[in-house]
Amino acid sequence: MIRVAVADDQALVRGGFSVLLGTADDIEVVGEAADGEAAVRLVARERPDVVLMDIRMPVMDGVDATRRITADPRLASTRVLILTTFDLDEYVFESLRAGASGFLLKDTLPDDLLAAVRVVAGGEALLSPRVTRRLVEEFVQRTATLPSPARHQLDALTPRETEVLAAVARGLSNAELAATLFMSQGTAKTHVSRLLTKLQARDRAQLVMIAYEAGVVAPGVS
Repeated sequence: MIRVAVADDQALVRGGFSVLLGTADDIEVVGEAADGEAAVRLVARERPDVVLMDIRMPVMDGVDATRRITADPRLASTRVLILTTFDLDEYVFESLRAGASGFLLKDTLPDDLLAAVRVVAGGEALLSPRVTRRLVEEFVQRTATLPSPARHQLDALTPRETEVLAAVARGLSNAELAATLFMSQGTAKTHVSRLLTKLQARDRAQLVMIAYEAGVVAPGVS
């Protein structure tokens, strides 16, 4: 059973998501929060697998709430899925940097929402990797002149691991990565796991951020 918390300052939106999630046999809604501070308390208490987190909330916004959640080692298994109205939103970018596992538009179709929750809970792949990549490219281009703290992290990687990191940043799943780099899916998964450990990343979303900020892949290059 996937345990989900919903955080949104609009009661109608919050309730709508909760009702929809509750229709799935494998998903349980463990609580709702109307602001970021309440969301952090809810997650600390219930320790859900996934949090649907609105970006713009009172008291504490979704970015700060995400940062608080992902910084707590007791909540290492909790994944944050950002809810937003606009996909190219600087707050979405900052939430990914803060440790969110992906994002969803609020007008996402019901079946896509349920699928997204399952994907993020399973930790198998970055949610909507190509859309997220477009978002990352947009804001990396805007901050291209700033020094990147991510570059020194690559010193610990082997050439093969750097190659795998670049493939992950281009949005390839483990199956696509295996086919592209001529390895088994098991080997691909092992490489990704090693990257997560070496780069101290929570998930593939964080690997994408590190790859772009460190210059492993360039914005606009497929």
